[in-house]
Amino acid sequence: MPEARLYETWARDFLAWARVETGLSPATLEAYARDLRQMSADLVSHGARNPAKVSMQHLADHLQRLRRERGLEPSTITRHLATIRVFFRWLHAERRVERDPARLLERPHRWKKLPGTLTPGEMRKLVEAPTAEHGDLWIRDRAMLEVMYAAGLRASEVGTLKMNDYNDTLASVVVLGKGNKQRVVPLGDPAVKAVRKYLKESRPGLARFGDARDKFRLFLSFSGRPIERVAVWQIVRKYSAVAGVHGVHPHKLRHSFATHLLSGGADLRVVQELLGHSDINTTQVYTHVDRSRLREVLQKHHPREGGTVRVAHVKVGKRARRSER
Repeated sequence: MPEARLYETWARDFLAWARVETGLSPATLEAYARDLRQMSADLVSHGARNPAKVSMQHLADHLQRLRRERGLEPSTITRHLATIRVFFRWLHAERRVERDPARLLERPHRWKKLPGTLTPGEMRKLVEAPTAEHGDLWIRDRAMLEVMYAAGLRASEVGTLKMNDYNDTLASVVVLGKGNKQRVVPLGDPAVKAVRKYLKESRPGLARFGDARDKFRLFLSFSGRPIERVAVWQIVRKYSAVAGVHGVHPHKLRHSFATHLLSGGADLRVVQELLGHSDINTTQVYTHVDRSRLREVLQKHHPREGGTVRVAHVKVGKRARRSER
C-alpha cells in the first residue's frame, strides 16, 4: 500500500472505532473526518507521506499553516488540534506508531482572539430583517433568528430542537448541546411571539407530508425535513445582508447573546449555564469584550474617577467609626 494511502486507511479505522466505542454525535464524527482529511492532505503535500513517521514538528508546522495561509480562527485551530491529539493517541494505543507526536503540542493560547459581537441595535436589525417580501419561509426564519439570539444557540443545536423541547407556558427551550448535555434556557417575549406565529401559520404547511419525515423537530425546511446546519448558516448570511450587517455567522449571535447579558449585569455563572459551558474559563472570555462597559463602571464607582464612595457607620463599643467600603 502506498504510504500516503495509510492516512485514509487509518483515519477510516479510527472513525469506525470512535463511532462504535465513544458514542460521539454525528456532527462531531463529521468534524473529525474533515479535520483528518485536511491534515493528511497538508502533511502529504509538505513531504510527510507516511503517518507512522510524522513528527511533532510536522504537526506544529501544519497548525501554523492553518493560521497563516488559510486564516482559520483560533477556535477552529484549537478544535482541529483536539482531533489530531485523539487520532495519534489512538494510533499509539493501537501500536501503529512508535510514539505519539501530538502528545506535547500545546493549545494556541497566544492566538486567542476575542469573539466578534453585534451591538444590540445591529441584532435588532438582523432578527427583524425577515419580512413577507423575502419569501414564504420568512416567518420560520424570523422565529429561528429570534430563538438563536434569545437562547444563545449553536448552529448545530437549531436543527435538533424538537417540538416538545419548546415550552410555551414556561417560555423556555430545552437544548441538547455538546456531549449530549441538556440545558434549559428561558426565552423572552419577542422569541415566544415569533415561535407562536411560526407554529400557527408556517410549520403546519411545512409538516404537510404526514410521513414523519419531520422527526418531530421544531424548525423544518421546505421539504418538511429538519433544517440542517448548512441551511442555518445560509439563512443567517442572507438576512445579515438584508439588514446591512456584514461578517455575521451563526456563532456571532451566540457571542452577542453572552456579551449582552454580561453587559446588562448578568452573573458569569448564570451565563455559563445558559451557554452550556462545562468550564467557566470558556465563558470568561466574554468578560473581556465590552471595554466601554468597563470604562462606564470605573467612572461611575471609582472615587478617583468621580464616583461616589459609600460610607457606613460601624459601631465599636459605644463609639461609631466611619468606614469606607
